[in-house]
Amino acid sequence: MNALKNFSFNSGRGGYSASVNAAEKIYSVRERIGNMFNFESQNVAFTLNCTMALNMAIKGSVKKGDHIIISSLEHNAVWRVVNHLKNNGTAAFDIADFSFDEEETVRNFERLIRPNTSLIVCMAASNVFGVAFPIEKIGEIAKRHRIRFIVDAAQAAGIIPIDSDKCNIDILCAPGHKCLFGNMGTGFLAVKNDVYLDTIIDGGTGSESINPNQPDFLPDRLEAGTLNNSGILSLGAGIDFIHSKGIDNIYNHELKITDYLYHCLSENDNAVLYCPKPEKYKSAPIISFNYKDYASEKTASLLAEKNIAVRAGLHCSPLAHSFFRTIDRGTVRLSPSVFTTVRDCEIFLNRLKKI
Repeated sequence: MNALKNFSFNSGRGGYSASVNAAEKIYSVRERIGNMFNFESQNVAFTLNCTMALNMAIKGSVKKGDHIIISSLEHNAVWRVVNHLKNNGTAAFDIADFSFDEEETVRNFERLIRPNTSLIVCMAASNVFGVAFPIEKIGEIAKRHRIRFIVDAAQAAGIIPIDSDKCNIDILCAPGHKCLFGNMGTGFLAVKNDVYLDTIIDGGTGSESINPNQPDFLPDRLEAGTLNNSGILSLGAGIDFIHSKGIDNIYNHELKITDYLYHCLSENDNAVLYCPKPEKYKSAPIISFNYKDYASEKTASLLAEKNIAVRAGLHCSPLAHSFFRTIDRGTVRLSPSVFTTVRDCEIFLNRLKKI
């Protein structure tokens, strides 16, 4: 309520104190994001979500005749974008298979590189199965071949430390509402100084208004239109919460809960699991499973009747389900948070046994 009452003024559009104060607050969130992932503050542009950020990053990076490599587990926020670029004749793409062997995953990416490969896009961790990609090693091959590297950090930003320099990330995209504890309707892309993006959204910025073209400088170039001030400030508050708890403490707690759930499900003869036991820095706190011979939606519906909230189906990631051979059934997804307790898990497990 404080953000809505005190900072719902068009930042960067007015010289009055409320507008200036709002702009300062917004910039402070850019600084927190920049510090967290090692980007210059002015190179952080706010979006409505991670999907918008990925569209801007991918479409703004390619030109006609380019070639793109993505992973076999990508969300539709990547797969549909590159498929659109293929269909309209802009760029071709290939899919690199994930492997539980990190070195094999890296080789799968590198063997697909062509002379015209301009872009590698890879998630930090799967939103369906929780498996993490070796983005530091993939970033190394991208740098060696002078290929732009975009990382979808939707399931990792806020729990798994990400350093853009260490991982050679050119553009990082993330939502605010997942592991960063912000409101829905928030997200960002952060870019390195030498990265230039064509715009896919043009319009008012409050700067260079007489210019018929979008400004060349960041963040204005990538932020056409009025910002979601209260949402952005919630994202800043979420990052403050992460720092107060400690990112390692949050991750360790969530992974401990995930490990407990995995162990209990593995002992339930009616549960089907698809990945090995979660490991630190190789897994996000996510478990996908199925139960008995039920469709995943039926399991979720029966659990909902017992006041258990889980997501079921394809989770906007048919590529991942095709890879793990769950495309016909989907999966039930568990995603514990820092607020999830062992008692919560016990309640879920007991009610699961009754369906």
